[in-house]
Amino acid sequence: MAARLMDSIQATSIVKKFGSVTALDGVSVEVAGGELFFLLGASGCGKTTLLRCIAGLETPTSGTISFGDKDVTKLPPHKREAAMVFQSYALWPHLSVERNVSFGLEERKVDRAEIRKRVGEALELVHLAGMGERGIDQLSGGQQQRVALARALVVRPKCLLLDEPLSNLDAKLRIEMRREIRRIVKEGGLTAVYVTHDQEEALSMADRMAVLNRGRIEQLGTAEDVYRNPVTAFVAGFIGETNLIRGRTLEVRGGFVMVDTPGGPLVGRLTREGWVPGPGEEVRLSVRPEAWRIDPATGENGITGKIIERSYLGQRIQYVVQTAIGSQQVVELNPLLVREPGDEVVKISARHSDVVVLEA
Repeated sequence: MAARLMDSIQATSIVKKFGSVTALDGVSVEVAGGELFFLLGASGCGKTTLLRCIAGLETPTSGTISFGDKDVTKLPPHKREAAMVFQSYALWPHLSVERNVSFGLEERKVDRAEIRKRVGEALELVHLAGMGERGIDQLSGGQQQRVALARALVVRPKCLLLDEPLSNLDAKLRIEMRREIRRIVKEGGLTAVYVTHDQEEALSMADRMAVLNRGRIEQLGTAEDVYRNPVTAFVAGFIGETNLIRGRTLEVRGGFVMVDTPGGPLVGRLTREGWVPGPGEEVRLSVRPEAWRIDPATGENGITGKIIERSYLGQRIQYVVQTAIGSQQVVELNPLLVREPGDEVVKISARHSDVVVLEA
């Protein structure tokens, strides 16, 4: 299947109400052609509703959906040239792999020779070449997911929409399929929108992501930017693990803020454009577990505590350190020294640039 760059997708000021419940509250996103874009958030945040609006399975209460320069807001799903892959795969068990994949082309009255050609290309793209005659019940969960992808791709959609497609797979297979889906999207030159609540899935696959909360976008950016530069406490706590510490502003200087905490003053940086906390304003500090260092020779933001819990995870060890600012999750990568919980006092520190100051 030859690679080709697809249309961009624009959702502009989307509002979707179900009775008195507002599922989407003025959401706007633009997905570039060829981009793998993630909609991420907890259950009920609106991510699946937005995907269904893009697919044409829901009609927005207000706002517009466009593919490239074409307004598709009121078009039915089959006229949008969008293909959707569901969590349940929705395969027909009584049909062979080839018949499952070709179904959409048969419905479109495509010539039989063209169907054979395109089904072969689609199966090759998902690494199932030569398996067209097999029954669905003869396939593993990962192979069934590939069939669902091939069925979506064979109609040559303008965009590929995926609704938590890996949630039914075991952990090892999920990791394998993450790589495969990203490869398929990039090799096929597809524009893809992918819904998940799995932060690790999003961080490992996304070109960009939007984090939704209560029907609104809290933050939009690359995986690295959202992880390293969260702009709200919700985003910091949702994307990966973090320690959230309450305090009050003492001083602001050059994008950095000194914050008074129960363990003494700590310094962090601002990430939210246009927001500077006033003197004495209550704020929150976000410190990722891997940003803390135990027993540094010299270190910024030093604070003492005692290790009260240890989890050995092979390539890393996760500690819980009890301090004056509360229990802190601390991760050491490739540790040479394994510390045991006990009465020994340790010092932890984090660089000013690794601490983010957020609105309380």
